Amino acid sequence: MKTNSHSIKLELSIASPRFIALCLLAGLLLALGLTGCKDSSSTAGGPNAGAPANIAGDYALVSVDGKAVPCVVSHEGRDVTVKSGRFTINADGTCRSQSVFAVLPSKDVNRLVEATYTVSGANLTMHWKGAGTTTGRVQGSDFTMNNEGMIFAYRK
Repeated sequence: MKTNSHSIKLELSIASPRFIALCLLAGLLLALGLTGCKDSSSTAGGPNAGAPANIAGDYALVSVDGKAVPCVVSHEGRDVTVKSGRFTINADGTCRSQSVFAVLPSKDVNRLVEATYTVSGANLTMHWKGAGTTTGRVQGSDFTMNNEGMIFAYRK
């Protein structure tokens, strides 16, 4: 059987512009995708843009709903003694809250929860692992967080 060389050249000449166009489109999509892969924690326009420069650090719990810690607060109809707390904001977009409280007079509970956060100006939005979302605000060396309607105030 004889192969017609003219039909092969015709198929290549038709396929070449399509192939080149697909390669250019793939390259364009790749370039656009790579420009979106900047570090989002930078102050150059990512979700943490405009964050206070020294947001990262350890903050000690000083009050709950205006009551100096240690204090008794009511939560879901029960009195809870808040003994201490610490809130750590890491520069990598993660944070954690550790608190010591007592529901019974002789039994302390140590609770540690972790989250990721985004920053908009001085406001933090925290997405807790296995839980919901809370909001907070950093002003100077103070950090406040609204947790289920209770205001937790921390100081660096």
